[in-house]
Amino acid sequence: MSGLNDIHAILFNAHIMFSIILGIWSGIMAVRNRSISGNFWGAVATITILAAAVVLVGIIMAVSGLRIARMTTYFLYMAWLVVIMPGLFTLLRGRDDRSAAIAFSILSFFNATTSISMWQRGLVGPWLMPEA
Repeated sequence: MSGLNDIHAILFNAHIMFSIILGIWSGIMAVRNRSISGNFWGAVATITILAAAVVLVGIIMAVSGLRIARMTTYFLYMAWLVVIMPGLFTLLRGRDDRSAAIAFSILSFFNATTSISMWQRGLVGPWLMPEA
């Protein structure tokens, strides 16, 4: 099952890096007073799918019997990461102005720091078989 641990770690790291890139991208759009482009909305969908893929691998590992120390906390944080970007889009009612770009920038950096915090506190792995 170490292969699943590796896949989970790679996807989780990709989510952190993608969050930082989205934060920079939307920050640049806000500074330049540009509206959010369709490419950015595609990136928001991509980061949501990426977070869902991390959760899916986590579910597969949990069903396979692998465990982490605080599984409930892990799944709560991951649920946040899956729903928050589309949630912000919904709350802003699809706005694409400077304020929306600032909101997405702040949220992207918040998600990155949340994910880094999860990593530092051991909430993402390694997933191990419980001792019998």
